[in-house]
Amino acid sequence: ADFHRTLLYGGWAANPRAHLRMVYEAAPLAFLCEQAGGKGSDGRARVLAQAPPKLHARAPLFLGSPDDIDELESYGDVQQA
Repeated sequence: ADFHRTLLYGGWAANPRAHLRMVYEAAPLAFLCEQAGGKGSDGRARVLAQAPPKLHARAPLFLGSPDDIDELESYGDVQQA
């Protein structure tokens, strides 16, 4: 629901805890976001540029405009343990 609102109205959506499965949840949402002109990040780097270390690896996810996500990444490690 958060990502749907972000697509419609702008802004950014975040899931800072690493509980989204990278292959099945994080990467497909990042792909949709990038196709819509945005950017998908794990807080450090682009999600689609990373290879998952195992099939069910989990990752945090931040989606939004390129400017917003670049600013977020500039803060350093924003992932929550």
